[in-house]
Parts: sequence; C-alpha cells; structure tokens
Amino acid sequence: MKNITILLLVAAVSMVASASSQTPVAQAFPVELVNVTSEPIENAMDELDPFDPNIDEIMAEYDRQYFSETGELPFEAAFEVFAPKKQKPRCFRQTCKIWAQIVKSEQKMYLYVNGSLTNVWPVSTGTKSHRTPNFDMHPNGRIYDKYTSTKYPGGGYAGLGNMPYAVFITGGFAIHGTGKGNWKHLGKPASHGCIRVHPDNALKFNRLVRQAGIRDVWITVQ
Repeated sequence: MKNITILLLVAAVSMVASASSQTPVAQAFPVELVNVTSEPIENAMDELDPFDPNIDEIMAEYDRQYFSETGELPFEAAFEVFAPKKQKPRCFRQTCKIWAQIVKSEQKMYLYVNGSLTNVWPVSTGTKSHRTPNFDMHPNGRIYDKYTSTKYPGGGYAGLGNMPYAVFITGGFAIHGTGKGNWKHLGKPASHGCIRVHPDNALKFNRLVRQAGIRDVWITVQ
C-alpha cells in the first residue's frame, strides 16, 4: 500500500503546472564571472538526452526514483495539483523576482534578482549535434538537488550525482551543475542540450527558485 501511495502521489505531482509563492527573495549575490580555459572538449557528456522521444516517460521514472531515494517531492513545493496545464504568465523576464537569461552566443547566464543584474556565470549549452533550443517561459516546476544520469553516470559531484541542483525548464532540459571534470568546459558548448553551470552557482540558482516559487521565475534561452 505504501508503494502504491507513493506512485499515486508522484503521478499527481507530475500533472502540475505551477503555483505562486509569496516568500521574499534572498539578498542578491555579488556579480561574478568565473575564468575558463580553452582546452578541447573530450568525453564531456554527463546528462540524459533531452531530445529522446520518450523523455516524458524517462522523467516520470526519474521522479519516482527521486522520491523513493530522498523522500522529497520532485517538484517545487508550492503548487496546485489540479491547476490547468497552461496558465497565463504571472510576470515576464525582468518583472519576475528571478530571471535567468542564457545567451548561447556568449555561453553566459545573466541572473537578475528583483530586476537587477546580480551574477554573470559561464555556461555550457548543447554541442552542434545537440543544440539547446530557445526558451522563454516559467520553469515547469521539476527541481532536484541530487540527480544522476543513468546513461552517463560518471563525474558525480559531492555525492549529488552528475547533474546536481537541477532546475528543469521543460521536459529533460534543465539548468544544472556539473562534475569537476567539466568545469574547464564552462564557457563553451559541451552538453547534451541542458545548460550547465558550476555547482556552486547551480545551488544559488536552485535555492532562489525554491524561495521565489516558479511563478515568479522566468528563464530565457536565446
């Protein structure tokens, strides 16, 4: 009965669109830009393939595993189970409490808190064969701390897997941390389609999203 309850709970969570949070946003982090090297990219893949045609089923299984292993819901806590699948955006870009702007041509993420630029971070978006699509939307609510791709299980970080502090945009596309072996690639396309950042920065972004609530968070990938 316990297993059935867990599966039903996670299934219900997977149907959620989002909801709001009125928690004040944390103090802005200082602007920082980590230096990166120009070393060649080798064996850099560490995440699942978000272009997989079965990605919804794959992510539902990840949700079940996450709940089973951590006891935590795999979605941002403040949500409405029976909310409509599509809701009118509450805010847009800089009018949101949190706005993450990823500029692929620069391989940088600009983080705005309460309308002000607080951080600039190097990122790795998808390689030529796995180009990260453009997005302009609220994140879908799926948010993990501990996360490991079973297909590319190497290069974990601090016991949190190889995709720590993942904030999903939609489907299998996420902003997440990456293992130490990939830090030297930040600032260059290197991923399977996700947006990689240094895990310290991923933690900051993850916590801001949790605090603001996804209806007050906007992600632009351009």
